[in-house]
Amino acid sequence: MDLEVPTAFDERDWERPVDGGPLRFAVVGLGWFGPDVAIPAIAESDYCETTTVVSGDRAKAERVADEKDVEHALTYDDFADGEAADAYDAVYVVTPNALHLPHVETAADLGKHVLCEKPLEATADRARQCVEACDEAGVELMTAYRMQTTRSVRWVRDTVQDGAIGDPVQVRGAFGYNLIAAGEDTDQWRLDPDLAGGGPLMDLGIYPLNTARFVLDSDPVAVHASTVEGPPEFDGLEKYCAFTMEFPDGPVAQCDTGYEVAGTNYFEVGGTRGRIRVDRPFDVDGDRRITVEQEGEETAVDVDEPSEMVEEFDYFATGVLTDMEIGPDGEHGHFDVRTTEAVYESAETGERVDL
Repeated sequence: MDLEVPTAFDERDWERPVDGGPLRFAVVGLGWFGPDVAIPAIAESDYCETTTVVSGDRAKAERVADEKDVEHALTYDDFADGEAADAYDAVYVVTPNALHLPHVETAADLGKHVLCEKPLEATADRARQCVEACDEAGVELMTAYRMQTTRSVRWVRDTVQDGAIGDPVQVRGAFGYNLIAAGEDTDQWRLDPDLAGGGPLMDLGIYPLNTARFVLDSDPVAVHASTVEGPPEFDGLEKYCAFTMEFPDGPVAQCDTGYEVAGTNYFEVGGTRGRIRVDRPFDVDGDRRITVEQEGEETAVDVDEPSEMVEEFDYFATGVLTDMEIGPDGEHGHFDVRTTEAVYESAETGERVDL
């Protein structure tokens, strides 16, 4: 075996000098992820700070602002009216999927850069409108695929692109868990078709879908899929989805996701001369393990790396504060939502769907 797998990832391959800053954020959407994950990551970052929080509930906004020592607490209406707009430079949108567009449009109208959670919106048409709003305003729009800023996943991408495992032939990825067995409340927005735009595919399956695109540095040209409808609590949404993506020049990605399946969380690429697998790649700050197989020999290492949420915010800030091109941009996120719609179309018709 001639491929050495690092155990620690100490450098940002995108790092460059940053003048000015910090990039001041308004965090729009105060479910658990915003206050418990995003705001602490911003506080830990090198180039960012949270100056404003925005919620549909004024009391919640004020409580989070007090707990996190944030100066401004706004409602969605306050935000839309431009209140405290001088207090922030960028907006992080972390609301339910189908509520992204109005907040992205508000940010663009105010001349603020946008980091928007994945998927970019609940439908491809609304995702396209997000892209158009930011393009017309001349502001940056990044789709928040944290895996693309995760150092270990970037190493996998570079290793595959360097040809270390030969020509990529097959990608496999899965992300799912048993929502009901975990005791989660079924009265939540992820099980509301109007807010989520779909079931586990939109919430979890988007991770292996997008990571396949990132690692292969390519976009699929067709999909074929199957879904299994969930129980009544799922309001017509699927409980399981399996899909295949065909890429130019031969690679095929097989992905699956579900809300009623024992926990599954892995990503692997098989090539003509070897294979790379990452276990637990999609958890927030998960304990990842990378296994490389070449010529019958196998090496596995446990990964030591910083928080990918911190990396994501600092990456975005670096792009805004320097001349670094930001990816994944809005059009990248739009393509994923187009792909999920093709997956659902294929599952309904039983046919291969071209993209």
